[in-house]
Amino acid sequence: MSNSLEAIVPPQAAPEAEPAGGERTAGKGAAKRKRRWSTKLAAAILKDIAIGAAIPAVLLVLWQVAASAGYISPMFMPSPGSILRAFGTLATSDNLLHHLLVSMGRAGLGFLIGGAAGLLFGLLTGLFRKAQYLLDPSIQVLRLVPHLAIAPLIILWFGFGETSKIAIIVSGSFFPLYINTFLGIRNVDNKLFEVSRILGFRPLKRLTRLILPAALPDILIGVRISLAVSWIGLVVAELIGSRSGIGFLINEAKQNSETSVIFVGIIIFAVIGKLIDSVMKSVEIRWLNWRDSYKG
Repeated sequence: MSNSLEAIVPPQAAPEAEPAGGERTAGKGAAKRKRRWSTKLAAAILKDIAIGAAIPAVLLVLWQVAASAGYISPMFMPSPGSILRAFGTLATSDNLLHHLLVSMGRAGLGFLIGGAAGLLFGLLTGLFRKAQYLLDPSIQVLRLVPHLAIAPLIILWFGFGETSKIAIIVSGSFFPLYINTFLGIRNVDNKLFEVSRILGFRPLKRLTRLILPAALPDILIGVRISLAVSWIGLVVAELIGSRSGIGFLINEAKQNSETSVIFVGIIIFAVIGKLIDSVMKSVEIRWLNWRDSYKG
């Protein structure tokens, strides 16, 4: 009898060791997947930068050659070398960093307010027909009014302070995210709703597990467009009237006929805008790589 018990004990001990090995294997697998995703993300960003920088690099070389040969007036279009020197002068002082942080803070706050409102109203009108009939016609009418055209009216209402600048950015960032959220929800496959009813999902679980993941590609496109429009709205807000920010630097340089500084401001707006878009593209790679149809 004791021999039979001894024969039974080893098989009982073996399963206890399996979970630890399984956990180690799962941990190694997760770490490997994380490294693979990080490598894929870095490669995608580097590829995006390398391919996208080809044409600007060629144009910069031609621009420098034409400016050095005297074909272009320095007042009309300074050479890349003089623009680089102007950037170095601004960068060595605290002014450039201060104005850049002010501009990014305004754009970020305006996007958060306008984007959050656009997402909320897009969800509301996308999920409920009655909300669509009530709200969408008015929103569409307002959408067709260029947000830059109402900038003077916003300044008249709120003055030249921070409120008017944020309001201009909010008015631009609201509509792209609203439209794309609404369309993303309405384009969700009806079979998903049938599955949720069969499984007995509650409304909140149906929203978080089925509807939002299916609408996520359109929502992320809306976020990218809203960020771009927010950045454009920031330029307008700061050029109309501001005492700080990159737009203020451009305005001040215009009054002092410092063309190189104007180009520095324009290039900063372009580079920061491109970096923001590249970050959003990496987010899309991270959040949408589970979709078979994703080609990012």
